[in-house]
Amino acid sequence: MKNLKYLILLLLFSSCQKQLLEDPKSLAAEKFYNTAAEVQGAVNAIYTPFRDINGLVTYIAQVDCYVDYGLGRGSYASLNDFQGLNSTNITRVGSMWDLFYLSIRNANFVIKNAPNGKEISQADINTNVGEAKFLRAFNYFFLVRNWGGVPIRTEANMTVVDVKRNTADDVYKLIVADLLDAEANLPITQPQVGRPTKWSAKTLLADVYLQLGKYPEARDKANEVILSDKFALVPISSTDDLQNIFGPTVVTTSEEIFYIKFTRQNLFGNYFVMFLNHPGTKFSGAGGFYGLHSETVNPVYKNWDNNDFRKGLWYPYNIGLDGNSLLNKKFIDPLATSQSGHGNDMPWYRYADLLLIYAEAASRAENGPSAASMEALNKVHRRAYGKNPLLPSTVDFKVADYNATTFLDLIIKERGYEFQYEGKRWLELKRTGKAAEIILATKGKVIAAKHYWWPIPVSELGFNKALDPVKDQNPGY
Repeated sequence: MKNLKYLILLLLFSSCQKQLLEDPKSLAAEKFYNTAAEVQGAVNAIYTPFRDINGLVTYIAQVDCYVDYGLGRGSYASLNDFQGLNSTNITRVGSMWDLFYLSIRNANFVIKNAPNGKEISQADINTNVGEAKFLRAFNYFFLVRNWGGVPIRTEANMTVVDVKRNTADDVYKLIVADLLDAEANLPITQPQVGRPTKWSAKTLLADVYLQLGKYPEARDKANEVILSDKFALVPISSTDDLQNIFGPTVVTTSEEIFYIKFTRQNLFGNYFVMFLNHPGTKFSGAGGFYGLHSETVNPVYKNWDNNDFRKGLWYPYNIGLDGNSLLNKKFIDPLATSQSGHGNDMPWYRYADLLLIYAEAASRAENGPSAASMEALNKVHRRAYGKNPLLPSTVDFKVADYNATTFLDLIIKERGYEFQYEGKRWLELKRTGKAAEIILATKGKVIAAKHYWWPIPVSELGFNKALDPVKDQNPGY
């Protein structure tokens, strides 16, 4: 299994890396996009910034300090105060901005140049451009939710240095347009695990519609994926069985919709695993930073049912702060070869996401939960208790006990349990307007206005003359 994961990643990167080494200018050159293999190599380059140690893996470490269930340590400890970013963390998120735009740039190369290829079929052009547009939308969705409106760079203006700050509405229009194109052109299945499919585009589009408050559209798009019968929750019977979903040797599962793939090889592995583990536990072969943790006195942990196997991912371990500290073993790899050699994939969209997107969107669209929306939530909940996700069980919630408001609260609670350390919680709390209430209740902290948005980085303000360093900066920075 390990060798298969490595082969997948090698196929994703080898053609692009070889071309870059032999001719650094070839990625942007017209001749590079003549064949299907060359275009695929250029598509592979869109993924490279995601796996950078300053990219999405550090992004999760950043935003999962802002949540109700966890805390940051060391240079991340200041984030526990919800008062905005200090200079260290401003630099960190600035690096993320640069990497998101690097991925966007690489996507723009494909979108612009692939249609001009002389030795590539129209079908291959459509598939590769569809993948590039999916990934461009994926990048902009992170940017707009963390920074608000941002400069839009597409294939049409990719050579222009000075680009104004567009509105958030403008960014979302591009995201939706890209995803509709991706939905139309991506295949139902991909020849390589880890590439987005038509179902990936539908799922991301459902999430975008949910973000925009377009609840009927989000419900219907999510339901298309459910009705496809292409995905299923992985059953479990213990906390340890969660490694069948998140473990380092898992190649793929029935619930994978779109993941960032890693393998247990130096420089090809998942750096984020270092943030969760302590050298003393031996859960990471590379030791661990234990930069993210929780406490036994945390209300989320205290009020969580002990029969829920997801709670079992937390375990007491003294990290030198007090006697109440907890660490989490969701992502572990005892045989990791290095800090950047953990084999665990990073799930961005799995079937549990899709079910809960549907549950919330359907309830909001219909002004309260239906049997279908409750069933979607109950599938995720049953699995967490070791029950068959498809059969009624003793842990089921009942429609009659909930209205629109209390059902939303239930979904938010369930998401907090299901997606711990997957980089989703903070954006969900912001989107639902629950951040201030939940953080005050669980951590006793008042969120400063500036903490809701990250600062436009100096790297952008310094070279983009279309931006005003004062007027275009987010408030408080």
